[in-house]
Amino acid sequence: MADKTTRKEPRSIPVAWIVIAAVVALGAGLFLYLDRASKRSAPPPPPLTGDAKAYVLDLPLADVDMQKHESYMKQSVVEITGKIGNNGNRVLELVEINCVFYDPYGQVVLRERVPIVSKKIGGLAPGEFKNFRLAFDNIPDSWNQALPQLVIAGIVFG
Repeated sequence: MADKTTRKEPRSIPVAWIVIAAVVALGAGLFLYLDRASKRSAPPPPPLTGDAKAYVLDLPLADVDMQKHESYMKQSVVEITGKIGNNGNRVLELVEINCVFYDPYGQVVLRERVPIVSKKIGGLAPGEFKNFRLAFDNIPDSWNQALPQLVIAGIVFG
């Protein structure tokens, strides 16, 4: 009679399970990274420099008008149009303004910084006036329906 000894071979983990676990761990890590990155706010834009603060007086806004209409998607759109002039002696590459919308009690309901002069729109030479058009479709219903406060918030000289 032959002696049969049963040998148990050690069980190994199938390669497929290792690959699945690695993919799940990598996916979870990527999700956590993207979630954390989306919650970080963008750094605030730099404040006006001393030169820019002094130059603001040479940038008049004229013919500012506001109209409210409905878009083709039945959404309310507020459009602000006007002109900006450059009465100074420097070429401007970028001018940004803060549009500040208030509620009937004087509380800020929306503050949005938008360019009215940029490389894409075209710079602003000394003595030149340029038309601008700003469209807003995200103003809260609590807005007081008045023209927002327009404040020059950024200037980059050419």
